[in-house]
Amino acid sequence: MKRIFIASRGNPEHLASLFRAQLPDHDVLVEQPDPQGPAVPYIVVGRPLPGVIAAVPGLELVLSLNAGVEHLLASGEVPDHLPIVRLVDEGLAEGMAEWVMAHVLGWHRNLRHYEAIQPAAQWQPKPEKLARERIVTVLGSGALGAPVVQHLLAFGFKTRVWSRSGRPVAGAESFAGRERLIEAVSGADILINLLPLTTETADILDASVFSAMAPGSFLINGARGGHVVDADLIAALDQGQLSGAALDVFRTEPLPPESPFWSDRRILVSPHVAAPTHLDMAVAEMAGNIRRFERTEPIPHLVDRQRGY
Repeated sequence: MKRIFIASRGNPEHLASLFRAQLPDHDVLVEQPDPQGPAVPYIVVGRPLPGVIAAVPGLELVLSLNAGVEHLLASGEVPDHLPIVRLVDEGLAEGMAEWVMAHVLGWHRNLRHYEAIQPAAQWQPKPEKLARERIVTVLGSGALGAPVVQHLLAFGFKTRVWSRSGRPVAGAESFAGRERLIEAVSGADILINLLPLTTETADILDASVFSAMAPGSFLINGARGGHVVDADLIAALDQGQLSGAALDVFRTEPLPPESPFWSDRRILVSPHVAAPTHLDMAVAEMAGNIRRFERTEPIPHLVDRQRGY
């Protein structure tokens, strides 16, 4: 009977019960296995404490509880020969699309403006546009970015998508490579970031990007805090180049109380909830990948260490 170790600091026993239901022929552990004990081929990890992964005997496959794996790669705790599988399931993609579209439509139809002036009983209509009069650029055309692009197109927005590789999304104008980033965001009314965080994408949302967007535009970041140069964002807001931002991720989480983002009415802060993990769907996906691994079949969403995701 092959063994699975649930190395989660959340509710490992609940996760274990879901795995036992999916894989009844496997032994599911929630306690750190003895390094000298029987092999444990599979580990399910979120953000493990130092030393947890290295102490697991006979490890063959690392299954991440997150779509982002930069913390696993940066720690250096996963040996190069061990494959890592990112968590990509329908629940993550659906949740992210819902969160993004809520902000897109709220800004597009001036709902935050009307909410802000309501306490003062101000009747101040703003000019309203149709979706087809707006340009929206999505950074990232993968498992999270592509569904968002499809939602935007369904609403009629003029939609662009930029990625490192230039993977196209039907109906959207595609851009590839860092040399075309400014072209992709030029004149955009809304910029949505759903990129993985790598050495190539760190600090990608900087003054050069903000200045290329349309005056008074809006930023939505549901990827990672390390993508945004915070000082450049504040400067763009102060200059009126950006009218607002919706941020779900930050360089330090939880966001420290002293962060200026909390008190800035132009920024809507949410506590990393854009695409929460739906455990039943996530476990079904991971259990399927374990079965694929045991049948020596290709596993989707394996991490490419050279690319960083």
